[in-house]
Amino acid sequence: MERWRFFKNMRERIRQWLQPVYFLGQNSVTLTGAVITTSGALTTIAFWFYEIFLPGPPHPYIGLLVYLILPGIFLLGLLLIPLGIWIRRRKLHASGTLPEAFPAIDLRLPVVRRTLEWVAFATVLNLLILGTASYRGVEYMDSTTFCGMTCHTVMAPEYTAYQNSPHSRVACVECHIGPGAGWFVRSKLSGLRQVAAVTFHTYSRPIPSPVKYLRPARETCEQCHWPQRFTGDKFVVNTSYKDDEKNTPQTDVFLLKVGGRTWQGSMGIHGRHLADSARIQYIATDPERQTIPAVYYTDENGKTTEFISTDAKATQKELDAGEHRVMDCVDCHNRPTHAFDLPETAVDKAMSVGRISPDLPYIKKKAVEVLKVDYSARDLAKRSIVAELEKFYRTGYPGIYQTRRALVQQAADEVAAIYLRNIFPEMRVTWGTHPNNLGHNDSPGCFRCHDGSHTSADGQTITNDCSACHEFLATAEEHPKVLNDLGLE
Repeated sequence: MERWRFFKNMRERIRQWLQPVYFLGQNSVTLTGAVITTSGALTTIAFWFYEIFLPGPPHPYIGLLVYLILPGIFLLGLLLIPLGIWIRRRKLHASGTLPEAFPAIDLRLPVVRRTLEWVAFATVLNLLILGTASYRGVEYMDSTTFCGMTCHTVMAPEYTAYQNSPHSRVACVECHIGPGAGWFVRSKLSGLRQVAAVTFHTYSRPIPSPVKYLRPARETCEQCHWPQRFTGDKFVVNTSYKDDEKNTPQTDVFLLKVGGRTWQGSMGIHGRHLADSARIQYIATDPERQTIPAVYYTDENGKTTEFISTDAKATQKELDAGEHRVMDCVDCHNRPTHAFDLPETAVDKAMSVGRISPDLPYIKKKAVEVLKVDYSARDLAKRSIVAELEKFYRTGYPGIYQTRRALVQQAADEVAAIYLRNIFPEMRVTWGTHPNNLGHNDSPGCFRCHDGSHTSADGQTITNDCSACHEFLATAEEHPKVLNDLGLE
């Protein structure tokens, strides 16, 4: 008896709730919303099935349609349904025609029951679609495809460098956002600002390195890398080539002291700089952190020594206004993924792995020469580089051009590829636009602090002794004996 009374009361409440909705819902806005929602839902589901059977990740613009635009249309339709009810109720109330009692709904009629059952089913389905669309939309916005290819002109330099980096299998959000909801929300708010900049073409050219807004490296980089677990020395063989006809190789062999703290108490580069979160602090007076007039080093006993540069002189006002920062990974590894080469370095790398044959006369000199030409567009650069190198060997070395034409073509294509990986005129990215602080050959890098001019009040100086970081076993040798002794040559 009690159960029967409960269901009777529940049915009565549902009827009372549905009566005004049923009556007020008969308006053009609500009906339009229902049509839009239904159409958007069916189209979205159809595209989801289509996306499942695609051979790979969707084109970025299809992704925008499937994951962002269609769910937005679907949500718009949902919002129009209650909006139409609210508008009609307001109009009826204003005209004094809003009924005190709404027309009854007879649930005994099959057509009414089927209508309400369909509305209930559609409501549940809409909630599932909205939840799934929200999840997939966020997932898509966190994808590498969305980050790198949606704004293809703006992000082309960074995405190209990313594809050729050691982190090319790591999702962008792993480094730029990291775990946790706080930084996720912050990144999406920043993304809205970036969307506006792209829409109105107010973005910077080139896109500056976001060093100021990056999450601390201990919360991103160190989720995979642990500086204190780097032990021992790294054996490095670096080959470059002269500008002579034979492209004479020059090989440096050295041990790079990258280790952390060892059981004997000695420390390498990572141990010295990152042994403690507050071991090294510094002040930078430029946004790119290339000018560092003051460094503060805290030793094991807690004593802090201040080192002031005699070259990068700064007033107290400039020091106060500068960026005060605790050193972490990105102070040296500032381009861990989006790294751009200089022409000499890029050509040396390609020659050392055989993509450009060192057997072609003057290829190092000529390759660097054509790379440094100021081309107005990337397509023009590609055609001009290939044509110029082919012409050089066709006219200057016809015998080689005839007998080793495949090597000439391969070299020309690789030199053009080097240009396309590093130069983007439309974004004003050219050679050296983004300095890499790792090392000190292509930019000041280590020498921002290890320049011999940062001195303390008691006469201590931040060392610029080469042996502090590496031990050379061979320097600019054509056939280093140490490689032969180790069986590496």
